[in-house]
This record gives sequence, structure tokens and C-alpha cells, in this order.
Amino acid sequence: MDVVMSVQELAQALGSDRPPVLLDVRWVLGASDGRGKYLREHLPGAVYVDMDTELSAPAVPAEGRHPLPDPAAFADAARSWGLNQGDAVVVYDDAGGTAAARAWWLLRHAGWNEVRLLDGGLGAWRAAGLALESGPVKATEGTAQLSWGHMPVAGLADVDGVAAAGTLIDARAPERYRGETEPVDPRAGHIPGAVNRPSTANLAPEGTFRAPDELRSEFQALGVRPGAPVAAYCGSGIFAAHEVAALAYAGIPAALYPGSWSQWSNTPGAPVATGPGAGRAEVPPEKG
Repeated sequence: MDVVMSVQELAQALGSDRPPVLLDVRWVLGASDGRGKYLREHLPGAVYVDMDTELSAPAVPAEGRHPLPDPAAFADAARSWGLNQGDAVVVYDDAGGTAAARAWWLLRHAGWNEVRLLDGGLGAWRAAGLALESGPVKATEGTAQLSWGHMPVAGLADVDGVAAAGTLIDARAPERYRGETEPVDPRAGHIPGAVNRPSTANLAPEGTFRAPDELRSEFQALGVRPGAPVAAYCGSGIFAAHEVAALAYAGIPAALYPGSWSQWSNTPGAPVATGPGAGRAEVPPEKG
């Protein structure tokens, strides 16, 4: 699976007869200024994509903070970005792809194979001295026809089995995984049996993906092995998509658990583990 595109490859592709559609997915947990950052500076011709309204359904505790969007609504959004049949798509952000991977995953899930992450994102483009522009870009409505269900998905009822038979990866910061702090969701800790690998570990210091063989070796050290199931989760299913992208880049297929910790921690009776991996699991009392 082709996952990333270098800035040099993109610069060349933008000069072709049919340049790729560029999607800017600037998003940071707890911040709402992604569009403002885009308007100040973005790649030439890039269309802004909103994480909360276009790449997610409205938050519901039982489903998580960023449920997958309705397939028809997502298809409408993709056409509003100017997507036509046969178009290639390149998605980027200013955080090593940790947000843009959500758009990458959703387009793959919707059957769009010609989509890649800009390796290093805006920072790599800027460091290469390539052109940027400001202001909004309004795309001409596209005609793309999307489907649904082309990427592996793990649901609430599946993750226990993944942890038991394979590898369930928690892509959050270590302190959240261990249960030392929880700034967003109602309970602290992790899903019992999950192993921790923050999505930021997928990146080299300059913000590009680490080499596939290096990633593969580290995932294998976590317990990933051929033929066994692999799934990733995070707080609300955003950064876990980056984990799935890194696994794909390393040649390892993996499922996304979209509800992630925001769903699990809101589910009555769901056990919670704390500590550095083999922590103590606690089952909360049923409410009511």
C-alpha cells in the first residue's frame, strides 16, 4: 500500500497535466484555530478539511468523541473538495500527519486508493523552500462516487479478542495510557491487554515517517506477528489512524477502533487497566 509522498514527488505532480487534489487537515486536540492557520498559509490550491464536521459524525458518549462520519455525508464532503473519478489525493497537516491520517484512512475506507500523506507535511514543504499561498480555496464540485467498508474496523465488542489473540495498540501519550492523567475522557487508564506506542513514535525528529523496516522492527517488538490480528486505538480515533498508516507503511495490515478510549471509558462495565502494561484491571460498578 502506498502511504506517503515526498515533497519532491508532490512538487513534480503539481506540475503535471492532472495534479492531485490537496487537502489541508490542520487540527489539534482542544484547539479550534485550524481554519485560521490554513487561511494564513497553505499549499497552493489546497482545500481546508474540517475534522469535526467533515471527517467525523457528531460526538455521542456511547460512540465516542469522533465517530466515523455517515458514508453519504462523507461522499458529499469529498465532492465538495473537488474530488472527481480518477483523481489522486494528497493530505497533509502541520503535525507529521497525525491529524491528516484521519482523512487518509477515511478515503481508503471509502474505496479511494489514490490517496497519500505528504511526508513531513507543511513543515517539510516549507523547509524545501516551496511556494505557499494564503486565503480560502473554493473547489469546483466534484463527481466522485465513493463506497464504504474497505479498511478493517474493530468495534467495541472486538478489541478484547484482538488483545487476546494479537496486538491491540494504544496510540496515546504514555501518561494517559498508564492512567496517571486523563484530560478529556471520564476514566483514566487503558483497555486491558493493550500495549502502548504513541503515534509520535512513528516519526523521525524532522517530522517525516521513520523507515519502513525500522517501524516494522518496533511493531514486531510489541508483539505484532504474521497472521495475528492487529488493531489501534487512541483517545477518539484520530491519532490511531496515524498508527494504522505507519503499520501499513511497514507492510502490516491493521484495524482501526474508531470509538477508541472515548467510547470505552463511557461504556458501563468496561474494564480499565492502569500502570505500565500489565496493570491492574478494574471493573466499575454498574450505574443505576
